[in-house]
Order: sequence, then C-alpha cells, then structure tokens
Amino acid sequence: MEEEEPLLTGSINRGSGDYGSQDNGEHYHHEESPESRRLSYSATDDSYPVYKDADLCIQQAVVFIEDAIQYRSINHRVDSGSLRLYRWYYSKICQWGLGFTIAVVLGLAFIEKPSSLTYTSDIRFKPKPWEPPCGLTEGIEMVCLCIFILDVTVKTYLIGWEEFRMNKWLIGYTVVIAASVVDWMLSISMMCSESLRVRRLIRPFFLLQNSSLMKKTLKCVKRTLPEIASVILLLGLHICLFTMIGMLIFAKSDDPKKNGEWETYFKNLPKALSSLLVLLTTANNPDVMIPAYSLNRGYSIFFILFSVFGTYLLMNLMTAIIYNQFRGYLLMSVQTSIIRRRLGIRAAFEVLCCPGRGHTSTQSEGHVERVAVNMFLQVMDRVHMKSYWREAIIKAAQQFPDGFINGEAFQRLFNELDKDFMKEHPPKPVYSSPVLQHIQIIYSHFYITVLGNVVALANVICICTVLVLDSEKSGLEKNNFYMEILNCIFILYYLIEMLLKIVAFGWRGYLSYRNNIFDGFLTVLLLAIQIAIFITYRIPYEKVDPVPGHVMALWEMVRLVNMLIVFRFLRIIPEIKLMAVVASTLVDLVKNLRAFAGILLVVYYMFAVLGIWLFQGAITPPSNTSLIFNANVENKTDGPFSMDCGTFEQLEYWPNNFDDFASSLVLLYNIMVVNNWHVFTDAYTRYTTEWSLVYFVAWWLTSSVMWVNLFVALILE
Repeated sequence: MEEEEPLLTGSINRGSGDYGSQDNGEHYHHEESPESRRLSYSATDDSYPVYKDADLCIQQAVVFIEDAIQYRSINHRVDSGSLRLYRWYYSKICQWGLGFTIAVVLGLAFIEKPSSLTYTSDIRFKPKPWEPPCGLTEGIEMVCLCIFILDVTVKTYLIGWEEFRMNKWLIGYTVVIAASVVDWMLSISMMCSESLRVRRLIRPFFLLQNSSLMKKTLKCVKRTLPEIASVILLLGLHICLFTMIGMLIFAKSDDPKKNGEWETYFKNLPKALSSLLVLLTTANNPDVMIPAYSLNRGYSIFFILFSVFGTYLLMNLMTAIIYNQFRGYLLMSVQTSIIRRRLGIRAAFEVLCCPGRGHTSTQSEGHVERVAVNMFLQVMDRVHMKSYWREAIIKAAQQFPDGFINGEAFQRLFNELDKDFMKEHPPKPVYSSPVLQHIQIIYSHFYITVLGNVVALANVICICTVLVLDSEKSGLEKNNFYMEILNCIFILYYLIEMLLKIVAFGWRGYLSYRNNIFDGFLTVLLLAIQIAIFITYRIPYEKVDPVPGHVMALWEMVRLVNMLIVFRFLRIIPEIKLMAVVASTLVDLVKNLRAFAGILLVVYYMFAVLGIWLFQGAITPPSNTSLIFNANVENKTDGPFSMDCGTFEQLEYWPNNFDDFASSLVLLYNIMVVNNWHVFTDAYTRYTTEWSLVYFVAWWLTSSVMWVNLFVALILE
C-alpha cells in the first residue's frame, strides 16, 4: 500500500529505497521537446507513448490525479493494460483485502501452538487449551502467502524490474515470503511437531512493508539511533560506576545486623547492577535504600545522586535528543506530500495536452499549453474521489470562459483537495400544524440540548449514589427494584427526547448530527434491554427471583443498562468548548501516530515470539499448592520457589507468563509500564538463568526508553 496520508511521509529521493520514492521532479524539464517530455512517465526503460488516442490520455490523467489525491508516486507503467491493473490494485476492495490478509496471518499466533484460547492465563488454574489440528492454521497461512506472492508480483510488474532491483523493501518482501514458504514446508514435513517456527518471527514484516508511513518512520528512527546509542552508553557507564561504588560502600560487614543492604541488593555484581538498573526506572524506590538508610541517613546521598543524574538528567536528555531529531519532521512530511501531489497533477496536465486533443500552442510566447474543459470533465467523471471534492473542482473548471485551462490554473483547481468540507444539514421539515410547529421551535433550541445534558448528569448521579450504597452487597443481596424504576423514568425521557427531535429536524436532519446518532443508538439499545427486562422479570414487581435460571441475572442486566447510561453521558463533550478541543486533539494524535503505534505493535509481536521461544513453561507452580495460598509460610522449599515479601510468588503474578502469545503481550506491557518490572526479572532469573535479564533489559530499552520518549517527542512536535 502506498502513501495515503499527508503526514508522517518521508523524502522522495531515490536513495530512500522506498517503492516509488525516486525524485519525480526530474520528469519535468521544460527545455525538452514536447514529444520527449510526454514519453517520460515509464518506470522502466521502455517508453509508452501517451498520445496514441484520447482515451489513453484520459486514462493516464485519471491515474495521475488519483496518485496525487493519495500522495502516491507517479513512477509506474502507463500503458492501457498496466493502468487498469494499477487501478484495480489500489482499489478499496483490493487494499482492504490485503490488509485483512495481513491481519489474519498475524492473528494466527493466537491459535497456533501454544494456543491462547483459554479463559485465563493463570498457570494454577489454566485448563488445557484447544490446539488446532495439523494443517488448519498451515492451510490458512499458505493462502495468505499466495496472496503476498501475488502482491509482490503485481508491484514488481507495475514499477518494472530496474526499479525493483533498487528497492530494498520489495527485495526484503520477496526474501521474507520465500523464507516463510520454506519454513512452512518444513512444518508440513514434520507433521506440525516442530517447536520453533522461524516464520512467526518475521511475519510483522508484512505489516511494515505494506505501510509507507511505517517505512518513513523507521528511516527517521534509524537516523536517531546513533545519538540514542551514545546516551545509552552514557547510562551504562553511569550504572557501572555507581555499581562499583555501591559495592564498596555496602560491602559485607562483620556485624550481621548491618548486612541488610548487602544481602538484599549488593550481594554480587549481577544483583547490584540489576538493583540500580531498576532504581533508574524508580520501580524499587525507596525500597532499595531503606536497609542502609535505617542505619545511617548519610547513605541516602548515594541513591539520591544516582537518581538525579540517571533518572532526571540522562533519561530526560534522551527525550530531548529524540525531539531534536524529529523537530520539523511533520512539517517536512507535509511539504513532501505537497510535492508528490503537485507532480501528479502536473503529470495529468501534461498527458492531457496531446496534439489535436484539446492542446493549443502559441509559438510567439514560447510553449504555452492548455487543456480543454470538456476533456477535463471527462477525466473528473472517472476519478475515484470524494463527491464534494469532485463537485467543487468541476464547478471551478466550468468557470473558464474560453473553454481551456492553462497549467497554473490546472494546479489551482486541485487546491480544493486541501479544503475541509463543511457539511450542510438538510432543511427542516415544514409543518402546517401549530402543535408540530411549536414542537419544532422548542426542540430545535440549544436549551433543549442543555436540558438533556442536565438530565443525563442527574441519571449518572443516581447511579453513583446507588453504587455507593450497595458497594458491599453481592448480586443476591441487592434490591434492583428502585434502580429499575429510576432507569425506566430516565430511558422514557431519552426516548421522548429522541422522537421529538426527529419531529423537529426530520429523519435526515436528525441523522446529520453525530451527537444525535450517538444518542439515538444508545437510546434504542437501552430501550431494547429494558423491554427484555420487562419480559424476563416482569418488573416493576418488587418480588423477583434474582437468578431464576435465565440467560442473564437481573443484576447483570441492570448493570449493563447502567454502563450504557454512563457511556451516554459522553454526549456532553462536544458541548463544552475546551473539552471538545482536547478531545479533537486526541483524535488527531491517534491519526498522526498510527505509524508509530504500528511499529510498536511490530516490536511487541517480535518480542512476544522471542519470549515464547525462550521462556515458555519456565515458571511452574510448586507441587505443594498450599504454599501458594499461604503467604505466611516460611520459604523452606528447595529450588527457585520463594514466598518472600514482594516476590513473584507472594504477589501471585502467576497469570504473567510466556506460555502463550496473548499472555506474552500482557507481560510485555506490564514491563513497559515499569511498575514492579523487577519482580518479573527476579522471577525469571531464578527459574531460568541470570542471562534472561538481557531479554528484559532489551525490551525495556526498546519500549519504555525509546518508544515512549518517541511518542512524547512527537506529541510535543
């Protein structure tokens, strides 16, 4: 998939190695003859004359304009058959199908062995998961691989062999597909009994290569890595220096009462390094200094200096470096997108200037080219674009009195693409009845919306009051009668409000407001659930069996209604200006950070697969299960099991493991948050080896240090 957003795009230099990213500006040298200029749009050494007939000119112009709209490169084959294939490839159904295929092949990790299809990941209670029979997931995967083979074949044909040889991403795409097919064949030959599937680790490449935004983002991250590495080396030096000083200060004493700090945190070099590394993230502060601080308050200076230089100076320096690298990145990406759009529009103009096809030349003033409006209108009828853009451009084109458009005016026509569409609401219906006219006047007023928000607030307050009063009652103990009466009253008001607004604005007018769609959908849903409660439990009778064997207990249905009512209260956000601005900013952030979230997803996926390879089944509960549930039992068992305060076992972190893909993702997220992440590192070093710390530190550096700082830098930008 090529670039479709104006933000977060990269350079279009040939050296970038991205598909279709060469410098298209070289195509337009006005010193060339008209014939040579119109032969310059081929992606290969073969030239496709663009002036064979008017239909080919129109077809080429349509594709170039669509390239401009989607910010795609115009460097591709332009013969009639290739253009039809090109438009089919970039059609919505094709791109959505390719995206769905990528989602399917990535989602196979959840059902492949080890399967994540269990209700819990707690190894104490986890049932044996359903394992798909051999050939099921492999068959699905082969279908996906065949689609990827077709995808890379079409891309290679459209851009040409020469361009393919210079495109590292497409070459990598081919290599990954080939490696996946070979690994798939090995799986089939071994009857799916192999424990290591290399293709699982390289599957995220399919997501990366399909997004131009992610490729540009990776390029920018690659540019930032040298300076990040320098700060990481400085952090390492900082930790090593303080580790040696700490081991000297907190050496083993002859008095056992003074060995608390040494015994817990500085007993050996690996333990001292890991303790200070965790302190860098503040996850074990102030626990790490309490044994020493209780002996002498002066020992606190060591830990304070470590945190000041490491946490507050070096870690914030990392954020500053990343921000400095990405400063102006969004502006540069917008400029690059504008260049791509202008090149596409100029290319469309050039191919429409065919001799005898609406082109006129004035030799006295050099070379002046114009396009006939009639031909331009034929092009616009074929272009796939939003209807309001098409209408605005066609309306502007019809304003030319002589029936021709020059190059500069042709570019200005497409300035409409940069304008926001102001949606016009349908006119209100006209009523002859005085009653309906009064209803229309009242329910079209802004104060009705304010009243609706006040009623919604009162409903939420009622729910909060009941929750506070019944907070310590179980579902069997709660009396839902009064809550149901309140819900009926409020839902009845919501229904009346919705119906009267429909009368005031009409169906089309009512649905033209997003707030009304949100309110109406939830109101209908609440009404349906309330009717189901009436049918099932015959409320408002006070004496009802709370759980009479129905699909859902009464309390569960009431709770569902309350959750929907609370959710409906979000309708106030657009009515409060400052809150609406913040909400719209958050929505824009989500749109602009999709590429970075996608790369983070790729990193999560790869580390989760690695974690399964390295640590699947590493942590097992002890055979004496009574130890698990009794935190007061002294730790007298042999082996890695420990019930010491603050350990993995004592905190009952059993659901956090690498026994399947879903639990691996959750564990990686918990480590990225860095709260209590040392509990996981301690457990896996005890159950496996101290070298396991390398994996967790690598994940911490990648996710928490690099990507979180990257998100902060981009939000600031």
